[in-house]
Amino acid sequence: MRHIDYKSLDENTVVELACEGDNQAFGELYERYVTRIYNYFYYRTGSNEDSEDLTARVFIRALKHIENYDNRGVPFSAWLYRIAHNLVANWHRDNSRRKIIPLDDYLVSSLPSDAPDILAESNEQQEELLDAVRSLPEDRQQLLYLKFVERLPNAEIGNIMDRTEGAVKSLYHRTLQALNEDLSTHRAKKPGKRTKR
Repeated sequence: MRHIDYKSLDENTVVELACEGDNQAFGELYERYVTRIYNYFYYRTGSNEDSEDLTARVFIRALKHIENYDNRGVPFSAWLYRIAHNLVANWHRDNSRRKIIPLDDYLVSSLPSDAPDILAESNEQQEELLDAVRSLPEDRQQLLYLKFVERLPNAEIGNIMDRTEGAVKSLYHRTLQALNEDLSTHRAKKPGKRTKR
């Protein structure tokens, strides 16, 4: 039996081998996607333990159903994200609690100065943004994760979210508009800064 260098193979070839029952090929797919799937769950649950458990479930389910995978010209990751989306939706329903999304792990601020007043203002703005994102519906939070953390194109996001590319663009536009309105409302309600005497 000849040795196959799975790392050098393109995704479609590795997926085909995995669909034919090649466990080493599936192991290569696991290596390629485990971190991204874990990050997706951590973003959605805020729990390391639950993220590890859900990530394991995705790959167990994928392995169990790999022979049914139908490559319709979309990346294999879209199939994994669809499994992950279903699992996290069930997780939230089973836990029936508000989602805690640690976006601060993903938002990196680059401050031009580390002066205390600039740092405090930047932290305040970041908290306002995080609060606004946390108040969005689940599908909009998922869209922002896929767009800004995973940096996926609209077409791939559409495959994951089971929407057309046009619907993703529209949802993205409405999401940014809602965030902007929420932040504007929040700032308008904020009491003015006191001046020193």
